[in-house]
Amino acid sequence: MTDPLIDPQDPAIVDFVQTHCPEYLSPTNKAIRLYYTVRDSFKYNPLLISFRLEDNRASKIMEKKEGHCIAKAMFLCACLQAAGIPSKLGIAKVRNHMGTARLEKILRSNVLVPHGYTLAYLNGRWIKCTPAFNKALCDKLNCEALDWDGAHDSIFQPYDRNKGQFMEYLHDYGAFDDFPLEQVMDLMQTEYPHLFDQDNQLILEDILAEYS
Repeated sequence: MTDPLIDPQDPAIVDFVQTHCPEYLSPTNKAIRLYYTVRDSFKYNPLLISFRLEDNRASKIMEKKEGHCIAKAMFLCACLQAAGIPSKLGIAKVRNHMGTARLEKILRSNVLVPHGYTLAYLNGRWIKCTPAFNKALCDKLNCEALDWDGAHDSIFQPYDRNKGQFMEYLHDYGAFDDFPLEQVMDLMQTEYPHLFDQDNQLILEDILAEYS
């Protein structure tokens, strides 16, 4: 991979950051501002999956206005870097206790892998945040949207508003400077073999048509 898929130098990302982050803000306040903007301005779509390199470039979300958890986490990484804040992409495996029926039918599981989050380097340490789940979606699922103060990790909703279990982390695969495309493919092929044909090509579009 020659060109990084997390691309903070992209003009659209630079303009996005300049629009939402005045220069007078501190790095922490810039990070918080970007987190909430990415969380709620771009729709979470867990089935918008592609293994084409260009489809996984962070700046592509500027055009799509939606993305799965890794795409939104990558986009936030790129925005943070454009604002001068070091960032990395975190990859994990989670169990979603309140997934939509359609998603669980398609995946044949309530395990989501890979799940993406963002790490930002603020005040001398790495801090985790998860911009995936926009507020409108959280309201629909009866859970609180994840807040973030730039000082503490904010990675999942442990409970919904009725105190039922919402999400739990099963495994953390670590932090990456760029999108680990091959590892993501391997994880999905292992967890969801039915989403791939005999040549290991993703056939998600065909499966989605069955549940449309």
